Amino acid sequence: MKLAVVGGGSTYTPELIDGFARLREELPVTEVALVDPDASRLDLVGGMARRMLARAGHPARVTATASVPEGVAGAQAVLLQLRVGGQAARDVDETLPLECGCVGQETTGAGGLAKALRTVPVVLDIAEQVRRHAPGAWIVDFTNPVGIVTRALLEAGHRAIGLCNVAIGFQRRFAAALGVAPERISLGHVGLNHLTWERSVLLDGVDVLPRLLDEHGEEIARDVGLDAALLRRLGVVPSYYLRYFYEHDRVVAEQRARPSRAAEVAAMEARLLELYADPAVDTKPELLGERGGAFYSEAAVALISSLLGDRGDVQVVNLRNDGALPFLPPEAVVEVPATITAAGAEALPVDPVEPLHAGLIAHVTAYETLALEAALHGGEERVADALLAHPLIGQASLSGDLARRLVEANRPHLPWAAGA
Repeated sequence: MKLAVVGGGSTYTPELIDGFARLREELPVTEVALVDPDASRLDLVGGMARRMLARAGHPARVTATASVPEGVAGAQAVLLQLRVGGQAARDVDETLPLECGCVGQETTGAGGLAKALRTVPVVLDIAEQVRRHAPGAWIVDFTNPVGIVTRALLEAGHRAIGLCNVAIGFQRRFAAALGVAPERISLGHVGLNHLTWERSVLLDGVDVLPRLLDEHGEEIARDVGLDAALLRRLGVVPSYYLRYFYEHDRVVAEQRARPSRAAEVAAMEARLLELYADPAVDTKPELLGERGGAFYSEAAVALISSLLGDRGDVQVVNLRNDGALPFLPPEAVVEVPATITAAGAEALPVDPVEPLHAGLIAHVTAYETLALEAALHGGEERVADALLAHPLIGQASLSGDLARRLVEANRPHLPWAAGA
């Protein structure tokens, strides 16, 4: 079984390799093809990956190439984990909106839109190459903003599923708090990528969310950056990303008082690459745990195993709505539990969503529709319209100013703006 990782030079990649090594019975990989235009990073990460697999006694070979056609040819699944513009572009995504009094975050708000503008055209080009050189391969998208990128892939007719680690992270944290195996926990997870709520936590089929909030509410609240009293009043656990909506002004003040996350990650990545360059390092460094993406490898292995093995189990993924949330259009991409088979993902029935959550979901879905239009067709006015539709921005003068700034800052990555 060949798997291709586009963006294989990422410092995340050893996390994925670690999952392949530990879960070899679940996913019998024979080749991992790392694809990345950065030859120096690819060399370091590729070497690290080979040492990790060798230490684990895993027989898979690791290949590395800058060529997408060469890397994906013959692959059964292609994992996308790229970052167009690198940490430098992310730093702009996180700092430019702050100048206008808006949250600076790489997937939410204006920063998320900027990332979508840069990313969607690149991902669609890669997907077309996958279609030509690995027909029938599944595309698993871990590239943010996952909801918008997955929708772009699906609307272009690709065999794609979006993946995020928020749900599996909650599953593991709740299981640890209860002292049970994660497999005994299932979630009533609903919403859009990076805009989700856990409305139930089933332990062997029995909802223990009230117990979790009663006994572990303070700890859970710290994890998601919100007040425990709010969680208990709502009776749900919002993802950390809801903090940008529920505590917008407080978050902006905090962000203005410290360096950007991009700056922190850039320093961390430099250190990780130094470790990967050391031929004596053949296990995943502890520092990688601070990089983010907890349980990333487990989520990826589980999804690919189910798609290729027709397992029919339930996982939380990003997929076409098609009535799962009836207040959204069918072409919207939602993040809910779904049955995973060789045919793809089919959403499980979802209980009616409360107005408090449904209103925000619908609002952000409208923004994502306009964001995709801007990413596909370009134009500063389309960018401004998407910002005007976003609940964290939504003012005409602010949207216009941010649109001009975003386009100017991202001009090298926007072909439609390059000559403007």
